[in-house]
Amino acid sequence: MERKSFQLGDIVQMKKNHPCGSNEMEIIRMGMDIRIKCVGCKHSVLIPRAKFEKNMKKVLRSAATDLENDKPNAE
Repeated sequence: MERKSFQLGDIVQMKKNHPCGSNEMEIIRMGMDIRIKCVGCKHSVLIPRAKFEKNMKKVLRSAATDLENDKPNAE
C-alpha cells in the first residue's frame, strides 16, 4: 500500500467531521505523533501518525504550492 504524502502546513480532509462540523484540518506539528488544528474552530489535537494516516482522506491545499504561488517573479 502506498504511503500518503503530506507535510507541515498542509490542509487535509479527514474521514470524520470535527464536532464543530468542519472536516478540514491543518498540520501544525509532525513526528511520531501529528498535531492537527481544526480550520473551523481552531481546536488542536495530537494523534499518533498511524491513526492520522488511516483517517486522512486527501490533501486539500499543500503548503508547498502555496509558497510557490507567493514568490514574486524575478524580472
